[in-house]
Amino acid sequence: MNVQGVDSGNAFDFGRTSELYAKYRDVYPPELYERLHELGVGKAGTCWLDLGTGTGVLPLNLYKCGARIIGTDVSAEQIDAAKAAAQEKGAENVEFFTSSAEALPFADNTFDCVTAAQCFWYFDREKAVREIRRVLRPGGLFVKVYLTWSSQDPAARRSCRLTKRLNPAWSFGSTGYRDMYAHPFPGGRVDVIDCELPFTRETWHGRMCACRGTLASMDAETFRVWEARHRKMLEKYPESFTVRHRLYIASYMVE
Repeated sequence: MNVQGVDSGNAFDFGRTSELYAKYRDVYPPELYERLHELGVGKAGTCWLDLGTGTGVLPLNLYKCGARIIGTDVSAEQIDAAKAAAQEKGAENVEFFTSSAEALPFADNTFDCVTAAQCFWYFDREKAVREIRRVLRPGGLFVKVYLTWSSQDPAARRSCRLTKRLNPAWSFGSTGYRDMYAHPFPGGRVDVIDCELPFTRETWHGRMCACRGTLASMDAETFRVWEARHRKMLEKYPESFTVRHRLYIASYMVE
């Protein structure tokens, strides 16, 4: 995938990270699910579409609320991982399909809610907004989510500096932040929550492996070098530590 304005247009493929993504990217804090619940996402009797679902993190954390849930993603590998996770959990009310956000295979007025977590800036904005408006029922809810580590956190800062040295095109952080205040619909509200997320050396290394700047975009030799250096860096840290993050939740009622 190449996206204008992201990493100078350099290609990345989250499908390469699917196994690690499923294992290490389920890190959203409880505050996210509390806020989504308040907004009505996943409410019993509703139909919810999760765009750019990846390995199905949002749906598979809220499926017990009782909604009918569909997750879509352009990566077949990510969708395969999501289907496997749903089967393991017994989440029979969740379905996953390979599809772009710009050409959804669903009828008009199908969904009460559409979400997009860690992904909206990858879409063709004009086409995706048109599709979201089309598949939402009148008065439906659209929510986009962005979780990012703090550039002031020591572990995050050092990991990012190492990654940037080996992958100079990687534009971490700023793209997602700007997107949260680029409102696709009128009347939006943005909630901002600061949080400390727990990691071990292994889970933080896995989290960094599954980010866009490493395995998704590096060639095999560069990734091998990065991985060895990152593990060496983490030897200076305790076995368990926290990393400061900031969570953004933008919500819209779409008429």
